[in-house]
Parts: sequence; C-alpha cells; structure tokens
Amino acid sequence: MGQSIWQTMEKKGYSRREFLQLCTAAAAAAGLGKSGVAQVASAFQTREKPAVVWMHFQECTCCSESFIRASHPIVADALLDVLSLNYTETLMAASGFQAEKSLSDTIRDNKGKYIVLVEGAVPTKDDGVYCMIGGRTAQSILQTVAADAAAIVAWGSCAANGCVQAARPNPTGATPIHKLVNKPVINVPGCPPIADVMMAVVTHLLVLGKLPALDSLGRPKEFYGRRVHDTCYRRPNYDAGLFVESWDDENARKGYCLYKMGCRGPVTYNACSVVRWNEGTSYPIQSGHGCIGCSEDGFWDNGPFYQHLPSFPGFGIESTADTVGTIVGVATLAGVAAHAVVTNVRKHQVIAEVRAEERKES
Repeated sequence: MGQSIWQTMEKKGYSRREFLQLCTAAAAAAGLGKSGVAQVASAFQTREKPAVVWMHFQECTCCSESFIRASHPIVADALLDVLSLNYTETLMAASGFQAEKSLSDTIRDNKGKYIVLVEGAVPTKDDGVYCMIGGRTAQSILQTVAADAAAIVAWGSCAANGCVQAARPNPTGATPIHKLVNKPVINVPGCPPIADVMMAVVTHLLVLGKLPALDSLGRPKEFYGRRVHDTCYRRPNYDAGLFVESWDDENARKGYCLYKMGCRGPVTYNACSVVRWNEGTSYPIQSGHGCIGCSEDGFWDNGPFYQHLPSFPGFGIESTADTVGTIVGVATLAGVAAHAVVTNVRKHQVIAEVRAEERKES
C-alpha cells in the first residue's frame, strides 16, 4: 500500500494547517467550495497517491509551462505531494532505458489505477515517423499507456483538437487524442490551458474518483460551459456599442470592447475571464489583446485573428456550448452551401461570357 497525500506531506515537514490550506485551495479550484474541503481532506488523508504518466507528443510544452510556472502554491504542491509523477520527458531526471523502465513499471504495477496526462497531438501519416520516442511512434506509445488507464486527460489544444499541427494542410496527419483511443478523454483545451483549471480537473479525479461533467466536445462544463464574451468585463461596452476601432486609439485606452479588432470571445468557450492566469491577475483581453479562440477546434484555420466576425449568435449567458455550437454548425454549413451555389453560378456566367466572345470572333 502506497502513501497517502497527507502522509507524504507530513514526512516532508508540512504542518496540519498547511495540509488543510492545500485542501481548501484544491476544493476551490475544483469548484467544490467550502463545503467540499472536508471531502478533499478525507480523500487526501486516506487515498493512495495516484500514479501519473505525463506524455509529450507534438507540442511546444506550453501546457507544462503554464502548470509548473503558475504562481499559485497549489500547483507546486500538486507536483510534489498530490501526484506520483512517475514518467514525464520534460521533468524526470532519468533518461534512456531507465526512463522507459519507469513507464513500463508504472503501467504494470498500477493497472486500472494510473492517470494518463497527454500533451500534444499525435501524427498518423507516414506510419507516424514525425514523432518517435525510444524508437516507437507516438501513436504506438499512446495505445500502450491508454489501454489500462483509469482516466485520460488531454492537456491543451494540441492534444484536445490538434491545434497548429493540425492546421491546413496538416502535413503530418496530426490527430487529437480522443480520436485515437477507445475510451473517454477529458479535453482541457487552450493554448495553453489555465493552470488552476488543470489542477481542478486532477482534483476532481482524485476526490470524486470519476470524470467531471463534460460537454459534447469532452470539455469540463464547469470551465467550458460559457463564452468568454458573456463573462468579460468589457461586455457592457459591447452592449453599449463602444468599440476599439484601431490599436492604441482613445477607445483602446478607455478599455472599450475589442470585437471589431477580431476578438473571438463571442464564439469561444473558456473560463479565461473568470479564473484568469497568474493567481487570477489577468487574461489576454485584460492585457489589451482580443481573444483568438484558442480553446476551440480549428482555431488556426478560423480566419485572420484581427478580422472581426461578420455575425455570431446573440444568445445570453444561459446558453451552453452544446446548444450554441449546434446552431453555429448549422449556420456554417448553410453559409458554405450558399457560397458553393454562388460560386457555381458565377463560374457558369464566366464560361457563357467567354463562349459568347469566341462566337463573335469567329
């Protein structure tokens, strides 16, 4: 029987007070509130620390950077005391056969109990040669580690939806994790996702022992259930028709809405404007840059970042990603169909005009 989180912390010299502070922060991050502190404390005292393997495939490691460099102490505590981080290419001291042994031992000794955290997309073209570790393709490694995992979490947009690697023309066949494994995957998109959101997902798995409620895209509803636009502090300016017209104009200095500058907040589902980064200090819109929609599928291919959307559903905060997403999808298909019809008509007009000119010349 392994050690519990509290036993590990106690051995390292943490006081009971510090342990309860960690439990309080974890409960808050997971959305359990004050009433959930006792539940978190009980789980952290009695349950064995879960074994974790953190895989890295096609990515830039920004998700890891977001997680380990967050200023909130819960993140450092999570790495050192909450998780048994048995394998991760970025942080582990071991290398070569020793690293591979750590991975295989974790899978063998914790069958059905270990958690898989995946960062990065998986290339599938040309037999997966574009990402290989220890002589094996990323896809082969993923299948091995996913087979007996208790839970799989896809960190960031690369793992959740392919991100820039899957942008057109996607030469490596970059594919998100949920399309390659035959079991539920918790998608935590963002480029990168917020550290506190990442920790909240882990806490939910530890305390409740099950997946959080997910939307149709596999994202935790608690953090991806509302649009950035609906919870943005600039929303009143949007409603009042007060917009930034050009970078560094007077309206920008006044903090007006960035919609006309290409902000994708109205069609992006994330907790950026609520949780924020760096201990709740700020997020992109607050720093003066519009949202680029990095937590949405295909955001790299969704048009220029600095060109505003021609229109978007005007639903309020009560709408969910599922309901609005369905309508947006239908509207998009309708737009594509209309564009195809117009293009076809124009093509036939041009052909007719060319033929008419040829007849005149003959």
